Amino acid sequence: MSLNDYLSHKRRAVLARQQRIADGSAQATSLHAHVSAEGRSGIRRLRIREHQVISDSPYDFAGFNLGPSSPELQLGVLGTCVTHIFEIQAALLQVPLDSIEVDVRGTIDPRGGHPGHEATPIWPHNIQYEVQVASSASDAQLNELFAAVEKNCPILNLLRNPQQVVGTLVRAQPAPQAAAPAAKEAQPA
Repeated sequence: MSLNDYLSHKRRAVLARQQRIADGSAQATSLHAHVSAEGRSGIRRLRIREHQVISDSPYDFAGFNLGPSSPELQLGVLGTCVTHIFEIQAALLQVPLDSIEVDVRGTIDPRGGHPGHEATPIWPHNIQYEVQVASSASDAQLNELFAAVEKNCPILNLLRNPQQVVGTLVRAQPAPQAAAPAAKEAQPA
């Protein structure tokens, strides 16, 4: 199956979703992600629905390099969202796509916030993405598609127009420790 074949399927799904929005049967969806840290390695297990992603730090940041770091995942999430919205918008606008690839780059500086680098961001910055498409569509169609993606991509717009994030701290009970075996008393011989 080619990407264009998939876009035909995608178009039917997107039009059905738009119909649910129009008839009032579509509702907001709550999203949930759960992350836990493993004691022996510090890796983070990210669980979303039935999926799992491992996040870890590179060796130079006390990690084992067992998975992408959180800043790398953020760039990847932007790339996957841009790609998906390209598929959706191409399906809606009936723009043929033979292939699509998104390359996302950014900078993170470990010196950020430290003396002499107080103005350096501690978060990923200088984020850029490049979309490479193979298509028989005209330049005008591709420009219209790109504008629709930039308008409708949720993660791109979240990063460009951040919202307030509220965090809370809850004290959890420590995990029970395995009891050490009782020391045997020395028996006189």
